[in-house]
Amino acid sequence: MARGAGPVAIAGAGIAGLTAALAFSAGKIPSRIFERAPRFEEVGAGIQLSPNATRILRRLGALDRLLAHAVKPKSIDIRDAGTLKRLARVPLGEAGERRWGAPYLVIHRSDLQDALVQLVAERTDIELTADARVTGIDPITDGARLSVTRAGGAEDFPCRFAVGADGVWSTLRDLAGRPGTSRYTGYLAWRATIDADASAVKILGEAMPSDRVTTFLSPRFHLVAYPVRGGREINLVAVTRGAGLSREWSNLADPSLLNSTLKRAAPRLRELVGAAPSWRAWPIHAVASDCPWTFESRLVLIGDAAHAMSPYAAQGAAMAIEDADVLAQMAAESADTAEVFARYEAARRERVRRVAARGAFNRFAWHAAGPFALGRNLVLSLRGPERLAGDLDWLYGWSFEARSARSSG
Repeated sequence: MARGAGPVAIAGAGIAGLTAALAFSAGKIPSRIFERAPRFEEVGAGIQLSPNATRILRRLGALDRLLAHAVKPKSIDIRDAGTLKRLARVPLGEAGERRWGAPYLVIHRSDLQDALVQLVAERTDIELTADARVTGIDPITDGARLSVTRAGGAEDFPCRFAVGADGVWSTLRDLAGRPGTSRYTGYLAWRATIDADASAVKILGEAMPSDRVTTFLSPRFHLVAYPVRGGREINLVAVTRGAGLSREWSNLADPSLLNSTLKRAAPRLRELVGAAPSWRAWPIHAVASDCPWTFESRLVLIGDAAHAMSPYAAQGAAMAIEDADVLAQMAAESADTAEVFARYEAARRERVRRVAARGAFNRFAWHAAGPFALGRNLVLSLRGPERLAGDLDWLYGWSFEARSARSSG
């Protein structure tokens, strides 16, 4: 295989892997995705796509596919979970789109995945293989070779290099010699959806408008609500401390356990939690910040496989999308895989570190108690909507093209 020739192998057909394949295709690089699941099923719940992510999805041709199912929230409202009083508002909608150059969307995760899968299926230079488990990765001359186990038997797949986009419990990361890199953070994410016209939603009224992202803060938890399915459902996510559950992504959970944490929440908020059907609890894991993202010239990690982080900045999917786009652009610019890997990691490390730091700050601020909560509320009231939006310019206004232009100027 000549240097820089051949397809790229991608492990994982989640948001990171599908976006990577589309980004490679945009750079005229063929790829093959190996997904261990035998079929695509509806998983997870809602997801927030900030402008730094939708800007990339628009360029890759995915944004128009999403708009039929997504909602453009008018603002992010931050409220006290006990009093339901609004503490702050970050304007989104048309104002946010003008400010950051791309829309802020909320959407069901399966709607996003379906749109990406449809786009992948339309590309002749992308092959998607389901029910395929990667069991080995070895260096070969000018590339790598994946050992893949499928229902019909084993297969060896030579490639330019491999991309580990297979999540926080990455098989490829383990195969590269970094097992046990992920750790349980001590927090659970409880997720459910409820019909937007349910009485428990209506009774909250202006405390939880159906066209906003609303975050309720309390010392023991925070709860985020926003519309999905074109506004027909409300997605609910509550984050609490909790004992680690199984390694599985989701676990059917008893809402009474969540309600016990919400004792100091407003009665209407507790009623909402009790009315939502089929709560699931996700143990939140993170990947150690010192985990390498590249291994020789054969494997590179993106998304949660590289840097799974707590959800307090709502940037997990966005970071995966950014990773995929930056890696693909660099691979299109250079046939030298070692150079591509080095430039990718150099470009992404500081960005991801800063986003993770913002998430850690949000965790402290959102779960603050006593004098710290009073101070937080005062700061939020003094900042005002426009200044709060300005605080997010570095996050939502980011693009790799803009960063490259500044670096070369």
